Amino acid sequence: MPVFVDKAKIFIQSGKGGDGHISFRREKYVPNGGPDGGDGGKGGDIIFKVDEGINTLSDFHYGGKYKAENGENGNKRRCHGKNGADLIIKVPEGTVIKEATSGKVIADMSGDNREVVILKGGKGGNGNMHYATSTMQAPKYAQPGQPAIELEVLLELKVIADVGLVGFPNVGKSTFLSKVSNAKPKIANYHFTTLTPMLGVVDLDGAKGFVVADIPGLIEGASEGAGLGHEFLRHIERTRMMIHVVDAASTEGRDPLEDLEAINNELKNYNADITKKIQVIAANKVDMLPEGEDAEIIKKIKEKYEPLGVKVFATSTLTGKGIKELLYYVSRTLSEIEDKPITFEQEFFPEDMATEADEAFSVYYDQDEAEYVIEGPKIEKMLGYTNLESEKGFAFFQKFLADTGILDQLESLHIQEGDTVRMYGYSFEYYRNADTVPADDETIDEDEE
Repeated sequence: MPVFVDKAKIFIQSGKGGDGHISFRREKYVPNGGPDGGDGGKGGDIIFKVDEGINTLSDFHYGGKYKAENGENGNKRRCHGKNGADLIIKVPEGTVIKEATSGKVIADMSGDNREVVILKGGKGGNGNMHYATSTMQAPKYAQPGQPAIELEVLLELKVIADVGLVGFPNVGKSTFLSKVSNAKPKIANYHFTTLTPMLGVVDLDGAKGFVVADIPGLIEGASEGAGLGHEFLRHIERTRMMIHVVDAASTEGRDPLEDLEAINNELKNYNADITKKIQVIAANKVDMLPEGEDAEIIKKIKEKYEPLGVKVFATSTLTGKGIKELLYYVSRTLSEIEDKPITFEQEFFPEDMATEADEAFSVYYDQDEAEYVIEGPKIEKMLGYTNLESEKGFAFFQKFLADTGILDQLESLHIQEGDTVRMYGYSFEYYRNADTVPADDETIDEDEE
Protein backbone atom coordinates (compact mmCIF):
# COMPACT_ATOMS: atom_id res chain seq x y z
CA MET A 1 0.00 0.00 0.00
CA PRO A 2 1.50 3.39 -0.93
CA VAL A 3 2.52 5.53 2.02
CA PHE A 4 1.51 9.17 2.23
CA VAL A 5 4.69 11.24 2.71
CA ASP A 6 4.22 14.27 4.93
CA LYS A 7 7.72 14.49 6.41
CA ALA A 8 11.13 14.60 4.74
CA LYS A 9 14.67 15.77 5.43
CA ILE A 10 16.85 17.34 2.74
CA PHE A 11 20.05 19.37 2.36
CA ILE A 12 19.85 22.73 0.63
CA GLN A 13 22.76 24.91 -0.48
CA SER A 14 22.81 28.38 -1.97
CA GLY A 15 25.26 29.33 -4.70
CA LYS A 16 28.71 30.72 -3.89
CA GLY A 17 29.46 34.23 -5.07
CA GLY A 18 32.01 34.46 -7.87
CA ASP A 19 35.48 35.79 -7.07
CA GLY A 20 36.61 39.21 -8.20
CA HIS A 21 39.25 39.18 -10.94
CA ILE A 22 42.79 40.57 -10.93
CA SER A 23 43.89 42.00 -14.27
CA PHE A 24 45.36 45.15 -15.80
CA ARG A 25 44.54 47.00 -18.96
CA ARG A 26 47.02 46.01 -21.66
CA GLU A 27 46.67 47.57 -25.08
CA LYS A 28 49.07 48.43 -27.87
CA TYR A 29 49.50 52.05 -26.86
CA VAL A 30 48.70 51.57 -23.14
CA PRO A 31 51.42 49.20 -21.88
CA ASN A 32 50.87 50.12 -18.23
CA GLY A 33 47.10 50.58 -17.96
CA GLY A 34 45.19 50.55 -14.71
CA PRO A 35 43.39 47.65 -13.05
CA ASP A 36 40.40 46.31 -14.99
CA GLY A 37 39.47 43.13 -13.10
CA GLY A 38 35.68 42.61 -13.09
CA ASP A 39 33.38 41.61 -10.24
CA GLY A 40 32.17 38.10 -9.54
CA GLY A 41 28.51 37.18 -10.11
CA LYS A 42 26.02 36.58 -7.30
CA GLY A 43 25.32 32.98 -6.31
CA GLY A 44 21.84 31.54 -6.86
CA ASP A 45 19.14 31.59 -4.15
CA ILE A 46 17.25 28.61 -2.76
CA ILE A 47 13.55 29.42 -3.16
CA PHE A 48 10.58 27.40 -1.91
CA LYS A 49 7.32 27.83 -3.82
CA VAL A 50 3.80 26.52 -3.25
CA ASP A 51 2.52 24.30 -6.07
CA GLU A 52 -1.25 23.85 -6.02
CA GLY A 53 -0.90 20.67 -8.06
CA ILE A 54 0.84 18.58 -5.40
CA ASN A 55 -0.38 17.44 -1.98
CA THR A 56 2.42 15.23 -0.70
CA LEU A 57 6.16 15.42 0.00
CA SER A 58 6.82 12.17 -1.87
CA ASP A 59 9.33 13.91 -4.18
CA PHE A 60 11.59 14.36 -1.14
CA HIS A 61 11.01 10.93 0.39
CA TYR A 62 14.59 9.81 -0.18
CA GLY A 63 16.22 13.08 0.90
CA GLY A 64 18.92 14.43 -1.38
CA LYS A 65 20.87 17.65 -1.82
CA TYR A 66 19.40 20.66 -3.61
CA LYS A 67 22.02 23.15 -4.75
CA ALA A 68 21.69 26.50 -6.50
CA GLU A 69 24.24 27.54 -9.13
CA ASN A 70 27.45 29.35 -8.19
CA GLY A 71 28.14 32.83 -9.50
CA GLU A 72 30.84 33.03 -12.17
CA ASN A 73 34.16 34.67 -11.43
CA GLY A 74 34.84 38.15 -12.78
CA ASN A 75 37.05 38.56 -15.83
CA LYS A 76 39.41 41.05 -17.43
CA ARG A 77 38.26 44.24 -19.16
CA ARG A 78 35.83 44.93 -16.30
CA CYS A 79 33.68 41.94 -17.29
CA HIS A 80 31.15 41.02 -14.59
CA GLY A 81 30.73 37.32 -13.86
CA LYS A 82 27.32 35.81 -14.64
CA ASN A 83 24.94 35.44 -11.71
CA GLY A 84 24.20 31.86 -10.67
CA ALA A 85 20.70 30.50 -11.40
CA ASP A 86 18.24 30.28 -8.51
CA LEU A 87 16.85 26.88 -7.55
CA ILE A 88 13.07 26.78 -7.03
CA ILE A 89 11.81 23.89 -4.88
CA LYS A 90 8.07 23.23 -5.22
CA VAL A 91 6.12 22.02 -2.17
CA PRO A 92 2.44 21.53 -1.33
CA GLU A 93 0.57 24.26 0.50
CA GLY A 94 0.85 23.83 4.25
CA THR A 95 4.49 22.70 4.23
CA VAL A 96 6.44 23.95 7.23
CA ILE A 97 10.20 24.26 6.71
CA LYS A 98 12.29 23.75 9.84
CA GLU A 99 15.99 23.75 10.69
CA ALA A 100 16.63 20.03 11.14
CA THR A 101 18.78 20.11 14.28
CA SER A 102 16.82 22.58 16.40
CA GLY A 103 13.38 22.00 14.90
CA LYS A 104 12.87 25.77 14.72
CA VAL A 105 10.55 27.10 12.00
CA ILE A 106 12.16 28.84 9.03
CA ALA A 107 9.01 29.34 6.95
CA ASP A 108 5.39 28.21 6.79
CA MET A 109 4.27 27.82 3.18
CA SER A 110 0.65 28.76 3.76
CA GLY A 111 -1.50 31.89 3.76
CA ASP A 112 0.28 34.66 1.90
CA ASN A 113 3.58 32.76 1.85
CA ARG A 114 3.47 31.42 -1.68
CA GLU A 115 7.15 31.91 -2.50
CA VAL A 116 9.98 32.41 0.01
CA VAL A 117 13.74 32.80 -0.38
CA ILE A 118 15.16 30.46 2.27
CA LEU A 119 18.89 30.78 1.47
CA LYS A 120 20.35 33.77 -0.33
CA GLY A 121 23.22 33.23 -2.73
CA GLY A 122 26.62 34.67 -1.86
CA LYS A 123 27.53 38.14 -3.09
CA GLY A 124 30.10 38.36 -5.83
CA GLY A 125 33.54 39.70 -4.89
CA ASN A 126 34.88 43.02 -6.15
CA GLY A 127 37.47 42.96 -8.89
CA ASN A 128 40.77 44.80 -8.47
CA MET A 129 39.42 47.77 -10.47
CA HIS A 130 37.72 48.88 -7.22
CA TYR A 131 40.95 49.13 -5.22
CA ALA A 132 43.06 51.59 -7.17
CA THR A 133 44.11 54.58 -5.01
CA SER A 134 46.59 57.41 -5.33
CA THR A 135 49.11 55.39 -3.33
CA MET A 136 48.23 51.98 -4.81
CA GLN A 137 47.62 52.37 -8.52
CA ALA A 138 48.19 48.73 -9.45
CA PRO A 139 46.45 46.59 -6.77
CA LYS A 140 47.24 42.91 -7.16
CA TYR A 141 44.30 41.76 -5.09
CA ALA A 142 40.57 41.23 -5.49
CA GLN A 143 37.75 40.21 -3.17
CA PRO A 144 36.65 36.58 -2.99
CA GLY A 145 32.97 35.81 -3.45
CA GLN A 146 30.78 35.29 -0.40
CA PRO A 147 30.63 31.58 0.49
CA ALA A 148 27.59 29.37 -0.05
CA ILE A 149 25.32 28.47 2.87
CA GLU A 150 24.40 24.84 3.45
CA LEU A 151 21.54 23.80 5.69
CA GLU A 152 19.73 20.60 6.54
CA VAL A 153 16.00 21.25 6.70
CA LEU A 154 13.01 19.24 7.81
CA LEU A 155 9.87 19.51 5.69
CA GLU A 156 6.57 18.83 7.47
CA LEU A 157 3.22 18.95 5.75
CA LYS A 158 0.41 20.15 8.00
CA VAL A 159 -2.88 20.07 6.13
CA ILE A 160 -5.02 23.19 5.99
CA ALA A 161 -8.56 22.52 7.18
CA ASP A 162 -11.14 24.15 9.46
CA VAL A 163 -12.09 20.97 11.27
CA GLY A 164 -10.17 17.83 12.13
CA LEU A 165 -11.84 14.43 12.59
CA VAL A 166 -10.07 12.49 15.33
CA GLY A 167 -10.69 9.16 17.00
CA PHE A 168 -9.61 5.54 17.16
CA PRO A 169 -9.51 3.44 13.98
CA ASN A 170 -12.83 2.01 12.80
CA VAL A 171 -15.05 4.46 14.68
CA GLY A 172 -16.57 5.60 11.37
CA LYS A 173 -14.56 8.73 10.56
CA SER A 174 -14.00 7.90 6.89
CA THR A 175 -17.67 6.99 6.42
CA PHE A 176 -18.67 10.18 8.21
CA LEU A 177 -16.47 12.24 5.87
CA SER A 178 -17.85 10.53 2.77
CA LYS A 179 -21.43 11.22 3.90
CA VAL A 180 -21.02 14.91 4.75
CA SER A 181 -18.59 16.10 2.06
CA ASN A 182 -17.32 15.64 -1.47
CA ALA A 183 -14.41 13.49 -0.27
CA LYS A 184 -14.17 9.90 -1.48
CA PRO A 185 -11.99 8.08 1.07
CA LYS A 186 -11.24 4.40 0.72
CA ILE A 187 -13.08 2.53 3.45
CA ALA A 188 -12.35 -0.97 4.75
CA ASN A 189 -12.72 -2.78 8.03
CA TYR A 190 -9.19 -2.88 9.38
CA HIS A 191 -6.97 -0.60 11.40
CA PHE A 192 -5.17 2.28 9.73
CA THR A 193 -7.29 2.14 6.59
CA THR A 194 -6.67 5.84 6.17
CA LEU A 195 -2.98 6.40 5.52
CA THR A 196 -3.57 9.83 4.04
CA PRO A 197 -5.27 12.79 5.74
CA MET A 198 -8.38 13.09 3.58
CA LEU A 199 -9.86 16.54 2.94
CA GLY A 200 -13.52 17.19 2.19
CA VAL A 201 -15.59 20.33 1.71
CA VAL A 202 -18.90 20.45 3.60
CA ASP A 203 -21.61 22.51 1.83
CA LEU A 204 -24.66 23.58 3.86
CA ASP A 205 -27.92 25.24 2.81
CA GLY A 206 -28.20 28.67 4.40
CA ALA A 207 -24.92 28.37 6.31
CA LYS A 208 -21.26 28.76 5.62
CA GLY A 209 -19.45 25.60 4.56
CA PHE A 210 -16.10 24.42 5.86
CA VAL A 211 -13.20 22.06 5.14
CA VAL A 212 -12.87 18.82 7.12
CA ALA A 213 -9.73 16.69 7.42
CA ASP A 214 -9.99 13.02 8.35
CA ILE A 215 -6.89 12.49 10.47
CA PRO A 216 -5.75 8.83 10.39
CA GLY A 217 -6.84 6.79 13.40
CA LEU A 218 -4.83 7.17 16.58
CA ILE A 219 -3.93 4.54 19.14
CA GLU A 220 -2.71 4.83 22.69
CA GLY A 221 0.99 5.68 22.73
CA ALA A 222 0.78 7.50 19.40
CA SER A 223 2.34 10.66 20.86
CA GLU A 224 5.39 8.59 21.83
CA GLY A 225 5.64 7.08 18.37
CA ALA A 226 3.51 3.94 18.65
CA GLY A 227 1.86 2.78 15.45
CA LEU A 228 1.38 5.16 12.55
CA GLY A 229 -0.86 7.63 14.34
CA HIS A 230 1.94 9.88 15.64
CA GLU A 231 2.96 10.62 12.06
CA PHE A 232 -0.35 12.41 11.53
CA LEU A 233 -0.85 14.30 14.77
CA ARG A 234 0.83 17.35 13.18
CA HIS A 235 -2.14 17.72 10.83
CA ILE A 236 -4.44 18.64 13.72
CA GLU A 237 -2.32 21.68 14.59
CA ARG A 238 -3.81 23.94 11.91
CA THR A 239 -7.48 23.03 12.47
CA ARG A 240 -9.70 25.53 14.25
CA MET A 241 -11.83 22.90 15.97
CA MET A 242 -12.18 19.12 16.22
CA ILE A 243 -14.95 16.58 15.80
CA HIS A 244 -14.09 13.66 18.05
CA VAL A 245 -15.77 10.56 16.61
CA VAL A 246 -16.29 7.71 19.05
CA ASP A 247 -17.84 4.24 18.64
CA ALA A 248 -20.81 4.56 20.99
CA ALA A 249 -21.89 0.96 20.19
CA SER A 250 -18.57 -0.55 21.31
CA THR A 251 -18.53 -2.73 18.19
CA GLU A 252 -14.89 -3.67 18.86
CA GLY A 253 -15.35 -4.19 22.58
CA ARG A 254 -13.89 -0.85 23.71
CA ASP A 255 -15.54 1.52 26.15
CA PRO A 256 -16.39 4.84 24.41
CA LEU A 257 -15.70 6.89 27.54
CA GLU A 258 -12.25 5.31 27.87
CA ASP A 259 -11.62 5.91 24.16
CA LEU A 260 -12.45 9.61 24.51
CA GLU A 261 -10.09 9.99 27.45
CA ALA A 262 -7.30 8.02 25.77
CA ILE A 263 -7.38 10.11 22.57
CA ASN A 264 -7.50 13.38 24.50
CA ASN A 265 -4.44 12.23 26.47
CA GLU A 266 -2.59 11.50 23.22
CA LEU A 267 -3.44 14.95 21.89
CA LYS A 268 -2.31 16.56 25.15
CA ASN A 269 0.97 14.61 25.22
CA TYR A 270 1.75 15.61 21.64
CA ASN A 271 0.90 19.30 22.02
CA ALA A 272 -1.04 20.69 24.96
CA ASP A 273 -2.29 23.59 22.84
CA ILE A 274 -4.33 21.17 20.73
CA THR A 275 -6.57 20.33 23.68
CA LYS A 276 -7.51 24.02 23.91
CA LYS A 277 -9.28 23.82 20.56
CA ILE A 278 -13.07 23.67 20.59
CA GLN A 279 -14.17 20.04 20.45
CA VAL A 280 -17.45 18.39 19.46
CA ILE A 281 -18.19 14.74 20.14
CA ALA A 282 -19.95 12.58 17.55
CA ALA A 283 -21.13 9.52 19.48
CA ASN A 284 -21.38 7.39 16.37
CA LYS A 285 -22.93 4.04 15.37
CA VAL A 286 -25.97 4.49 17.64
CA ASP A 287 -28.01 2.56 15.03
CA MET A 288 -26.14 -0.57 16.18
CA LEU A 289 -27.25 -0.22 19.81
CA PRO A 290 -30.31 -2.02 21.18
CA GLU A 291 -33.19 0.38 21.77
CA GLY A 292 -32.78 2.18 25.05
CA GLU A 293 -29.05 1.59 25.35
CA ASP A 294 -28.30 4.44 22.96
CA ALA A 295 -29.94 6.90 25.35
CA GLU A 296 -27.97 5.46 28.27
CA ILE A 297 -24.46 5.77 26.76
CA ILE A 298 -25.21 9.20 25.27
CA LYS A 299 -26.36 10.35 28.69
CA LYS A 300 -23.08 9.17 30.28
CA ILE A 301 -20.95 10.94 27.66
CA LYS A 302 -22.98 14.16 27.99
CA GLU A 303 -22.77 14.10 31.79
CA LYS A 304 -18.98 13.95 31.61
CA TYR A 305 -18.21 16.29 28.70
CA GLU A 306 -20.97 18.87 28.31
CA PRO A 307 -20.15 20.51 31.69
CA LEU A 308 -16.65 21.00 30.15
CA GLY A 309 -18.19 22.90 27.22
CA VAL A 310 -17.99 19.97 24.78
CA LYS A 311 -21.22 19.48 22.83
CA VAL A 312 -22.26 15.84 22.28
CA PHE A 313 -24.31 14.55 19.33
CA ALA A 314 -25.69 11.03 18.91
CA THR A 315 -24.95 10.15 15.28
CA SER A 316 -25.32 7.39 12.74
CA THR A 317 -23.69 7.57 9.34
CA LEU A 318 -25.98 4.73 8.25
CA THR A 319 -29.32 6.42 9.04
CA GLY A 320 -28.08 10.02 9.05
CA LYS A 321 -29.25 10.59 12.61
CA GLY A 322 -27.74 13.68 14.26
CA ILE A 323 -25.42 14.45 11.34
CA LYS A 324 -27.23 17.54 10.08
CA GLU A 325 -27.55 19.03 13.55
CA LEU A 326 -23.85 18.47 14.23
CA LEU A 327 -22.76 20.10 10.96
CA TYR A 328 -24.86 23.23 11.48
CA TYR A 329 -23.56 23.50 15.04
CA VAL A 330 -19.98 23.30 13.73
CA SER A 331 -20.72 25.95 11.10
CA ARG A 332 -22.18 28.34 13.71
CA THR A 333 -19.25 27.75 16.05
CA LEU A 334 -16.68 28.39 13.29
CA SER A 335 -18.40 31.68 12.45
CA GLU A 336 -17.86 32.77 16.06
CA ILE A 337 -14.16 31.85 16.02
CA GLU A 338 -11.67 34.29 14.56
CA ASP A 339 -11.28 33.27 10.92
CA LYS A 340 -7.53 33.68 10.90
CA PRO A 341 -5.28 31.11 9.20
CA ILE A 342 -3.18 29.19 11.69
CA THR A 343 0.42 29.73 10.65
CA PHE A 344 3.72 29.10 12.37
CA GLU A 345 5.97 32.09 13.03
CA GLN A 346 9.60 32.14 11.93
CA GLU A 347 12.03 31.10 14.69
CA PHE A 348 15.22 30.40 12.72
CA PHE A 349 16.85 32.96 10.41
CA PRO A 350 19.27 31.46 7.87
CA GLU A 351 20.57 34.91 6.90
CA ASP A 352 22.33 34.99 10.29
CA MET A 353 24.57 32.21 8.97
CA ALA A 354 25.84 34.33 6.09
CA THR A 355 29.38 35.63 6.46
CA GLU A 356 30.80 38.50 4.54
CA ALA A 357 33.68 37.63 2.23
CA ASP A 358 37.06 38.59 3.60
CA GLU A 359 38.41 41.98 2.62
CA ALA A 360 40.63 41.66 -0.41
CA PHE A 361 44.38 41.33 0.08
CA SER A 362 47.29 39.70 -1.69
CA VAL A 363 50.63 38.22 -0.68
CA TYR A 364 53.32 37.87 -3.37
CA TYR A 365 57.07 37.99 -4.00
CA ASP A 366 58.48 41.07 -5.73
CA GLN A 367 61.48 39.73 -7.67
CA ASP A 368 62.75 43.20 -8.63
CA GLU A 369 63.01 44.30 -4.99
CA ALA A 370 63.63 40.79 -3.60
CA GLU A 371 60.86 41.41 -1.05
CA TYR A 372 57.64 39.78 -0.02
CA VAL A 373 54.73 42.19 -0.39
CA ILE A 374 51.42 42.26 1.50
CA GLU A 375 48.74 44.58 0.11
CA GLY A 376 45.05 45.23 0.51
CA PRO A 377 42.55 47.67 2.05
CA LYS A 378 42.22 45.52 5.17
CA ILE A 379 45.99 45.67 5.68
CA GLU A 380 46.14 49.40 5.10
CA LYS A 381 43.27 49.97 7.53
CA MET A 382 44.93 47.84 10.23
CA LEU A 383 48.19 49.76 9.92
CA GLY A 384 46.27 53.01 10.33
CA TYR A 385 45.20 52.19 13.89
CA THR A 386 48.12 50.03 15.09
CA ASN A 387 51.24 51.41 16.78
CA LEU A 388 53.98 49.08 15.64
CA GLU A 389 56.49 50.94 17.83
CA SER A 390 54.95 49.46 20.98
CA GLU A 391 55.37 45.85 22.08
CA LYS A 392 51.61 45.48 22.58
CA GLY A 393 50.85 46.97 19.18
CA PHE A 394 53.32 44.69 17.42
CA ALA A 395 51.89 41.65 19.24
CA PHE A 396 48.46 42.65 17.94
CA PHE A 397 49.98 43.00 14.48
CA GLN A 398 51.46 39.48 14.65
CA LYS A 399 48.12 38.01 15.74
CA PHE A 400 46.37 39.81 12.87
CA LEU A 401 48.80 38.25 10.37
CA ALA A 402 48.18 34.80 11.85
CA ASP A 403 44.37 35.12 12.08
CA THR A 404 43.99 36.31 8.49
CA GLY A 405 46.13 33.47 7.14
CA ILE A 406 48.82 35.87 5.87
CA LEU A 407 51.62 34.05 7.74
CA ASP A 408 50.49 30.78 6.16
CA GLN A 409 50.57 32.38 2.71
CA LEU A 410 54.08 33.72 3.32
CA GLU A 411 55.20 30.23 4.33
CA SER A 412 53.60 28.78 1.20
CA LEU A 413 55.80 31.17 -0.82
CA HIS A 414 58.84 29.60 0.93
CA ILE A 415 59.81 32.70 2.88
CA GLN A 416 62.94 32.27 4.97
CA GLU A 417 63.96 33.84 8.25
CA GLY A 418 65.62 37.18 7.64
CA ASP A 419 63.76 37.85 4.37
CA THR A 420 62.17 41.27 4.01
CA VAL A 421 58.41 41.78 4.12
CA ARG A 422 56.90 45.05 2.89
CA MET A 423 53.50 46.51 3.73
CA TYR A 424 52.85 50.02 2.47
CA GLY A 425 55.16 52.34 4.49
CA TYR A 426 56.65 49.53 6.59
CA SER A 427 59.17 46.79 6.06
CA PHE A 428 60.56 44.24 8.50
CA GLU A 429 62.68 41.13 8.60
CA TYR A 430 60.70 37.92 8.86
CA TYR A 431 61.24 35.64 11.88
CA ARG A 432 59.10 32.73 12.96
CA ASN A 433 59.54 33.72 16.59
CA ALA A 434 56.36 35.45 17.84
CA ASP A 435 58.52 37.97 19.72
CA THR A 436 59.88 39.41 16.47
CA VAL A 437 60.39 43.18 16.57
CA PRO A 438 60.51 45.56 13.59
CA ALA A 439 63.80 46.09 11.82
CA ASP A 440 65.60 49.43 12.14
CA ASP A 441 64.63 50.41 8.59
CA GLU A 442 60.92 49.75 9.09
CA THR A 443 59.84 53.17 7.80
CA ILE A 444 60.13 53.73 4.09
CA ASP A 445 59.16 56.80 2.16
CA GLU A 446 56.03 56.24 0.06
CA ASP A 447 58.00 57.37 -3.00
CA GLU A 448 60.23 54.33 -2.58
CA GLU A 449 57.30 51.94 -2.46
